[in-house]
Parts: sequence; structure tokens; C-alpha cells
Amino acid sequence: MSDSKDPTVTFNVILKPSDSSAHPLAANHTNVALVQGIACVDFGFIEPSLLAAITKAAKEKQAAPHTVEGHLVTRVAMDVGVLARLHQQIEQVLVSLGTARKQGAKA
Repeated sequence: MSDSKDPTVTFNVILKPSDSSAHPLAANHTNVALVQGIACVDFGFIEPSLLAAITKAAKEKQAAPHTVEGHLVTRVAMDVGVLARLHQQIEQVLVSLGTARKQGAKA
């Protein structure tokens, strides 16, 4: 893990796709687990029709299932420092989306 006093260095990175990463994968579910200082981020896909059925049942005050099966799309393991940088990047994206929405509402 990196020391919090380490300087931040900014540079451009070009990621070239490999055969397995050439096509985007759809995920509508995530789970993060921390194991021995490594964050394991699971990206999964649950059929939208199943999610809609669960939502409908909840609105009608019917019992929801205790377990839902989905498909593991991919698992990414990363150091906690990388997870922190990912958090910063996601936060920047969400802040910029909020700013764009506010500007769009004013226009």
C-alpha cells in the first residue's frame, strides 16, 4: 500500500484492448469485499425482467425472494490504494454529471 504522503503524479494512459476485453460487458449489480487488504469488486448481471418482478412484488406487499441468481460478469481484485483512486474518479464523474444536470435545468 502506498503512503498517504506520496506525491500524486498525473499522466495519460492508453489501454489497448485484448481479445477478452475488446467488447464491453453489461453489469447492473456490484459487490465489493475486502480480503487481507485487497478489494475484490464483483460485477454481475441480473435479468432486468427478474428485477422488475421483484419490484412489482414489493409494491404489492408480496414476499420478495431471499436469494436472486445472476451471472458473474467479472471480478477485479485491486489494492486498497487503487480502490481509493477509483473512488476519486467515480466521484469526479458523478459531480460533473450533477453539474451538467443543474446547468441543463437552468437553460
